[in-house]
Amino acid sequence: MKIYLNGKMVEKENARVSVFDHGLLYGDGAFEGIRAYSGVVFRLKQHIDRLFETCHTMMINIGMTKTDMIKAVVATLKANGLRDGYVRLVVTRGDGDLGLDPRKCKGAPNVIIIADKITLYPEELYKNGLTIVTVPTLRNHPESLNPQLKSLNYLNNIMAKIEANNAGVPEAIMLDGSGYVAECTGDNIFMFKNKVLKTPLQGRLRGITRDTVMELAEKKLKLSVEETWITRHEFFNAEEVFLTGTAAELIPVVKIDGRVIGSGKPGPVTLKLLKLFHQTVRKDGVKF
Repeated sequence: MKIYLNGKMVEKENARVSVFDHGLLYGDGAFEGIRAYSGVVFRLKQHIDRLFETCHTMMINIGMTKTDMIKAVVATLKANGLRDGYVRLVVTRGDGDLGLDPRKCKGAPNVIIIADKITLYPEELYKNGLTIVTVPTLRNHPESLNPQLKSLNYLNNIMAKIEANNAGVPEAIMLDGSGYVAECTGDNIFMFKNKVLKTPLQGRLRGITRDTVMELAEKKLKLSVEETWITRHEFFNAEEVFLTGTAAELIPVVKIDGRVIGSGKPGPVTLKLLKLFHQTVRKDGVKF
């Protein structure tokens, strides 16, 4: 495996950063998870835009143009002979000292690109649906750590994931501070009822897959799509529920907190959107 590290392709065992890197010491950096399908990097420009927005807010000067970053992602896939795969793009603030002050990071940020294969969930879960629970860990308040920042600090999500693991389920719902559904530990969440597709407005990352599914629902299925405040009660009584994410793509949910959702099987709208999504990813992106 070859890793892109600060402008060079290096072997996996030689891909190293300093123990004084602020990404390691404090989660001080940003990342993107990106997918390639049959030689098309799905919505790569949108992923790079989001990365640069996160770094701009965090005041990290990447030192590369968006065009150069796009070329680096494609080059990493080619170097590893991957036409289908998952890309993890990481930017850290760089090497500093043991203090918090980012001004002590005098060098350039570290830019790391890893290309590999990934399957988040077993195939049977896409056919039969997920069982998930709501966990006690709340989503960060947006003025504490804005969920729009796809930063390396994922401790909030990891703590919730531990609770999901302890409950024996693969994924969990996180609520916001007001008790509304925000998102899951690694995915956005949708519900469908009465010909309306809804997804939480607040406390969640604006996912690239999430936006794609909303567009497909409106343009292809002619559904009404709403971003709004949603309670668990509404999710319990939905006709269909599903999750979206770069790694997960689109996966149905059939039970939440012991309540069966709809028929207890993946619903027709979910399955139609999944089919449309699989058609879209192979033509909407950067070809290589």
